[in-house]
Amino acid sequence: MSQESPAIRTVLVDDHAVVRSGLRLVLEQAGGIEIIAEAGDVSEAGRKVRAIRPDVLVLDLNLGEQSSLPMIPQLRSDVPETAIVVLTMQAEPEFARQALQTGASGFVLKDSVDEELVQAVRAAARGETYLNPRLGGMLVAAPPAPEGRPGDLTDRELEVLVLRARGHTNAEVGERLFLSARTVETHRAHIQQKLGRTTRAELVDWVIEHDLMT
Repeated sequence: MSQESPAIRTVLVDDHAVVRSGLRLVLEQAGGIEIIAEAGDVSEAGRKVRAIRPDVLVLDLNLGEQSSLPMIPQLRSDVPETAIVVLTMQAEPEFARQALQTGASGFVLKDSVDEELVQAVRAAARGETYLNPRLGGMLVAAPPAPEGRPGDLTDRELEVLVLRARGHTNAEVGERLFLSARTVETHRAHIQQKLGRTTRAELVDWVIEHDLMT
């Protein structure tokens, strides 16, 4: 008789406890997946993953005011045995592209959790990649941004940055670009991290320096 495979040791990271409870239920009911820890922010997630060294980390893209994207290459370097599955409500293909390019093994939309999260965790534990099929098609249709643009920002990030520099709120930017305010906030967080500037004044200065206001 063959021995059963050990459970996939998994850490859940989301800034909402009720979401973590739902994710735990989905994964543990599937069988073969053990939730060994949870975290609600970037710093707590980093500490626990480095200490526990799980097989898989399920990581929310947005943790409060912070994007979790910058921690992906850091964790992949520090804990290479831990595969990372990114979970998000953001359906823009550029987020998936950035996550996969920086070392994530999976990218799942929260509205598809019931059907896809278990598949993504199991694939990641096997060393495979899982991408939401809808986003996969969008990535094929949307080529990556060319290199050499200011700050390595994407077209969408540049649009968001200029509108924010002109004084528009996240909601107003979202209306103009047909995005949710949450998605605009995610872009803003990525822009700040890429440029190393955090205040609106610093971002306005950067836009002016690169002659992007016109």
